[in-house]
Amino acid sequence: MPTLKTPRLTLRPFTIEDAPAVEKLCSAYEIALNTLMIPHPYPPGAAEAWIAKNEEDYAQNRIHSFAIDDGQVAGAMGLVMKGDAIAEIGYWIGTPFWGRGYATEAARAVLRYGFEECQLQRIFAGHFTRNPASGKVMQKIGMTYEGTLRQHAFKWGEYVDVAFYGILKDEYFSSRS
Repeated sequence: MPTLKTPRLTLRPFTIEDAPAVEKLCSAYEIALNTLMIPHPYPPGAAEAWIAKNEEDYAQNRIHSFAIDDGQVAGAMGLVMKGDAIAEIGYWIGTPFWGRGYATEAARAVLRYGFEECQLQRIFAGHFTRNPASGKVMQKIGMTYEGTLRQHAFKWGEYVDVAFYGILKDEYFSSRS
């Protein structure tokens, strides 16, 4: 698993030593509310199990997960490989780190990695419409709004709308010139 650098952040593989920080950050209600897979309350030991699975997921080219590190773990970002050179970018930022632009900075690095290193053709992302800040990140990194799927996800007993964005390899490279 590679390590990516930005002006303020290191995106690196998670280590088991990160588990307490991940557990603390993922225990925030706001994180679970706006992600499909993070439960609330966050169970003890879940961070260790997730981190242990990251190496296998990378080896199988299923998921490329990065710790967002500004001197401490601030969040996570990754690419979920969907096959045929297509991946979904997903992320969460711990609430103490909101408003610092970390998601945008890290997402730019992961886009670069996806298109330049993984040779992807398309990267897409979705966000619950009740979380417009996530959509702003997608817009800032050059993704195009592609539509909203009504009641597309089921979270905590309710169906939620999901807005989708995407960017193609050619669009990514033409925006850099």
